[in-house]
Amino acid sequence: MSRFVYVVDDDASFRTAIERRLKLAGFEVATYASALDLLECLPRNEQQGCILLDVQIPGLSGPELQSRLLERGSSLPIVFLTGHADTQTTVRAIKAGAEDFLTKPVSSAQLIDAIERALANQSQARSLRDKLDGLRALLGLLTPRERQVFDLIVRGKINKQIAYDLGTTERTIKAHRHQVMEKMQARSLAELVSIAERLGLLEANVNLASP
Repeated sequence: MSRFVYVVDDDASFRTAIERRLKLAGFEVATYASALDLLECLPRNEQQGCILLDVQIPGLSGPELQSRLLERGSSLPIVFLTGHADTQTTVRAIKAGAEDFLTKPVSSAQLIDAIERALANQSQARSLRDKLDGLRALLGLLTPRERQVFDLIVRGKINKQIAYDLGTTERTIKAHRHQVMEKMQARSLAELVSIAERLGLLEANVNLASP
């Protein structure tokens, strides 16, 4: 899979040198003289890649571009590389989600290490998002009554209690419970609770009753 690095810096000679370094390291590289140039050209269907971004650039600054990308829902990690580092800017950028904040001049090894870490974190975050999307899709397969049973199971209710709460028989709840486990692809109660927690449907460390 191609890995892209989008370089944003107003220094043309620096862009050329960085592009050469990164291509030698096996990256696909696109360079931009301003933040607005990047915003206009950045594909909506993002590839695996990251942005190598200067802080002080004409027009939209690096931190301002970072905010714009967050508003767009971009998942591209940002590595700041600047000759104008200060503590306040660094802290603000990291708090806003920047992967790293490097100061020029930077060695090839340090630069490539920062980019590799950013790409690894992006890949991990994308994998987690895909898994959550899959769990949400499974949740959508439950009927309204199965969803009620699911919500009560993961809160530690036993079949008899669920039957009482929903005004039905314990035998019916057992059948619904089986369907819930099958559709959610859960092999145990603990796994079902874990799924609920990952979906944000349940606070962690819920007390479980025996089924």
